Amino acid sequence: MESPRIIAGVARIVRDVGIAEELAQDALVAALEQWPAEGVPDNPGAWLMATAKHRAVDLVRRRERYARKLAEVGRDLESAPPHVDEPADPDDIDDDLLRLVFTACHPVLSAEARVALTLRLLGGLTTAEIARAVLAPEPTVAQRVVRAKRTLAAKGVAFEVPYGPDRDDRLGSVLEVIYLIFNEGYAATAGDDLLRPALCEDALRLARVLAGLMPKESEVHGLAALLELQASRSAARTGPAGEPVLLEDQSRARWNQMLIRRGYAALTRAQATSTGALGPYGLQAAIAACHAHAATYEETDWQQIAVLYGLLAARTPSPVVELNRAVAVSRAEGPEAGLALVDALSGEPALREYHLLPSVRGDLLVRLGRSAEARVEFERAASLARNVRERELLLVRAAGC
Repeated sequence: MESPRIIAGVARIVRDVGIAEELAQDALVAALEQWPAEGVPDNPGAWLMATAKHRAVDLVRRRERYARKLAEVGRDLESAPPHVDEPADPDDIDDDLLRLVFTACHPVLSAEARVALTLRLLGGLTTAEIARAVLAPEPTVAQRVVRAKRTLAAKGVAFEVPYGPDRDDRLGSVLEVIYLIFNEGYAATAGDDLLRPALCEDALRLARVLAGLMPKESEVHGLAALLELQASRSAARTGPAGEPVLLEDQSRARWNQMLIRRGYAALTRAQATSTGALGPYGLQAAIAACHAHAATYEETDWQQIAVLYGLLAARTPSPVVELNRAVAVSRAEGPEAGLALVDALSGEPALREYHLLPSVRGDLLVRLGRSAEARVEFERAASLARNVRERELLLVRAAGC
């Protein structure tokens, strides 16, 4: 949980994200060696940060070419108490985490490498989790991460929040990275838990900081709106034992009204700053707002949601978007119409190992009374799901057929 902040804080000193990651790992090793004997400190995160930063200062000291930086940075660090927490101001545009995102999204890297590296450094995701999130093979993702670190070091990329045209050029990748980090927290691709709240919190915080940094960018507000509205449902998405609760079964009394209001406000800003139609994140936020407006599942305006998904598919064609549109169409026009759209996606290479494709198909078959076929689809979806909670739910649904 502390890893992204430690990497970001150390990267500001050593100016190398690869070395910063290694120093963060060294700090963890030191904790594993010392804490069993000395006890866990009152603020473990601050201890890890201070340890990693002092090791960074030692490294800088050994490098003659960083003598000036040592004079500027090392003096302040060594004069401070060794284990003092250093909370970042969420409204500070020089926030280290935000610097880390923009650095990892530098144009010297390919778009795929930017996403993979930031998910690794900021989200703390494993190679397998990143591969699942971006629908790419694990070896490919591993190579992207290693090469990205080497490229940033070789090019001497500055650890900073850029300004002017450079910032605009990197904004698309930054938004995509924040979106993917949130998604991994909102519906974990693997592991024993459906949710990873820390990732959602980091993504929300970054989206809010970015909205303050770029108040005239419609898509920045669109992303913030989307994440606020999605996060509002988090408490209702799992049951007492951590089991997933489907949208139609969720208690809307558990939806966070404060986050919903924040989402509405951000969506209003996105609409006000847009020079034309809403962008992809703004459209997704509008879809989430449709759900938030409905007092019950039955009152959901599926016609409007289907229209919005159609606009989204036109702006950013994607098999995943088309799958979501199929769900909306099935609710607006009936399961037969939705099934026709889903079957048209059966040959999509990107969805071949995507468990939600057979899961959606199984749901539509249940609604059509074709239980035997639905069971096969749910069992196939369960075999593809790598999250334990999702797999259990799919097996329960298969048994129910």
